[in-house]
Amino acid sequence: VQLQASGGGLVQPGGSLGLSCATSGFPLDRYAIGWFRQAPGKEREGVSCISSSGGSTYYADSVKGRFTISRDNAKNTVYLQMNSLKPEDTAVYSCAAGICIATMTGYQYGMDYWGEGTLVTVSS
Repeated sequence: VQLQASGGGLVQPGGSLGLSCATSGFPLDRYAIGWFRQAPGKEREGVSCISSSGGSTYYADSVKGRFTISRDNAKNTVYLQMNSLKPEDTAVYSCAAGICIATMTGYQYGMDYWGEGTLVTVSS
């Protein structure tokens, strides 16, 4: 099982960046995929999640309206388009496979497989 995030880099505030999560070794169409981030000195937080079919998507309040998650099961890849980036978005972003469930206040997740991350730095 492999999940590999890519596409990170340095971007100016207000800019955009697209991340990809390439997967292999498991049936992607049976798993929800979540994006997570961890900033220096902070706990890991869930950023977004997409259901196995792509029919449901979930976002953390901090990224709603700026980030868009999508998936292409035929290409075994999940994407995270990040727009209007802010310095506080700086973190290592990683992807994981499991389940995501809507809650009254957002969503919860339970992940089975985790991948390596990619660093996103938002700075002028």
